[in-house]
Amino acid sequence: MNYTEKSLLALPLEYKKHKQEIEQCFKKLKKKKPKKLDTIVHELDSEVFENIDCLACANCCKTLGPRITYVDIKRLAKYLKIKPSEFSTIYLTIDEDGDYVFKTMPCPFLMPDNYCMVYDSRPKACREYPHTDRKRFYQLLSLTEKNLDVCPAVMEISKAIVKAFD
Repeated sequence: MNYTEKSLLALPLEYKKHKQEIEQCFKKLKKKKPKKLDTIVHELDSEVFENIDCLACANCCKTLGPRITYVDIKRLAKYLKIKPSEFSTIYLTIDEDGDYVFKTMPCPFLMPDNYCMVYDSRPKACREYPHTDRKRFYQLLSLTEKNLDVCPAVMEISKAIVKAFD
């Protein structure tokens, strides 16, 4: 078993163990908005993803329903050589927030080996996940908290953020 598979199995326990301290740290960071937060998080992102094999996990693709934009619909429809309206009918539904999301989970484009069938044309939300390399990270702290029990990399980065700002 590699690092990611072990981490995924241990994630519920890790989440329970570290949730409170991460939430408290993130609450302080939301108020302070430290200038060095982006630099620290981007370094942690690079470091953690050197040791994480997302293809061994794919928990995000199995459990999260990304928001699908009209640009995503057009790009995916073109890739699949169908009309955007046909793509929407076959693959999408509208959620409680009024956003387009996939009708089914896991993602309809996730293959058995955890590769993405539409990787080069995947939705923006998938391209940016888990958002730990974005600027103004303090704006993403709430989203990061939601991803703690989904992504082992987010858990590792979040625990390191707590240590960095303790």
